[in-house]
Amino acid sequence: MQGAAPAAVGTGERAATAETAAKPDGTVRKPGRAEAGRVEAAHAVLGYLGADRTATLRHPGAEYVKVHFAQLLLLPGDYLTVSDPKRAEVHRIDGDPVGTVLGGAGRWAMSVTGDTAVVELHSGNLDLLGLSSTVAQLGVVIDKISRGYTEAERGAASAAYRKEKRAAATGGREESICGSDQKADAVCYRSSDPVVYRRSKAVARMLIGGVELCTAWRVGPKNLLLTNNHCVADKNETADVEVWFNYQCAECGGYEVFRPTKVWLSELITTDRTLDFSLFSVTDFALVEKFGYLELDLRRPDKGEELYIPQHPAGAPAMVAVSSDRDRAGNCAVESNSYDGYADDTDISYYCDTEGGSSGSPVLSRKTNKVIALHHFGGCPNSGVRMELISKKLAELR
Repeated sequence: MQGAAPAAVGTGERAATAETAAKPDGTVRKPGRAEAGRVEAAHAVLGYLGADRTATLRHPGAEYVKVHFAQLLLLPGDYLTVSDPKRAEVHRIDGDPVGTVLGGAGRWAMSVTGDTAVVELHSGNLDLLGLSSTVAQLGVVIDKISRGYTEAERGAASAAYRKEKRAAATGGREESICGSDQKADAVCYRSSDPVVYRRSKAVARMLIGGVELCTAWRVGPKNLLLTNNHCVADKNETADVEVWFNYQCAECGGYEVFRPTKVWLSELITTDRTLDFSLFSVTDFALVEKFGYLELDLRRPDKGEELYIPQHPAGAPAMVAVSSDRDRAGNCAVESNSYDGYADDTDISYYCDTEGGSSGSPVLSRKTNKVIALHHFGGCPNSGVRMELISKKLAELR
């Protein structure tokens, strides 16, 4: 992973997905998670004794490619890299101890931005004389990839999203985009409202299981992040959750984005279903510390208090919901400060625009520029759990 300043990467049209329950493989997706791509079969073998040392996996137009290893048995000191063809993004993977992978579920690599992943086996010049039978059993087997949607697939998913939301509206339930969509790229506020722009830097895109999306954000100066319980709640799911920082457009209204800084979810520290939050840490915290953090506003906000929500709607590069054509002053604001969530009187409601994938976003007060709620529900009004309630739960950990 590169620590240098990010380069711009072309991504074409932004991802937009339907909030349906079924994934392409027939399994059920949790509500609130957007869909980013799909899992497909692949086959490549890397190894020793004349075997290939490099494999290239490409899906034209895909937003990212993520490689799965059914076997990852290497000689001591040897390792793999998974990179894009220009090696602007490089992830190192060390081998597993013999016997830990065979017969198991395998292991995912970190995704590579773009439509091509190059897997390379790096080996020292060991004398293998007399070890042929042992070495022949070692090596790397790639059995599948997950890859991001292409531009055409993102367009089809966007159409499905709009169709479903229109159907929901005819049944008396409005869509989560309340009125016309007033969200804007985070970078649009770099000059006009630098405080809003700086706060958006602490917000990250989550890629869960290689194909699903939510939003998370740094809370306080330590290695702590918050998202929704309905995004990540099971410790068995945490082995393959990527957290992308600085996934933002380079220009307002453009499609060139900064190459994100990617880290893994490290530990699920605590979670609560009623207040719909999960607190976790990440690996390689030093890489993302520079993007800053958010502070908490521990009070019940006033009705009419103005808000804004930095987020990754449908997994798109960072956007911020500030304006609202459903609020008289034109800025989204607290509609109700005593709104029901999973329990009575846990939430605030608002008409700030959100989409699937925005789950877990921070809701900030314009008055204090601190987080006053954790977004989790759509429905117009949309709603978030009040932070003073979540804070009380977190205090129990001390």
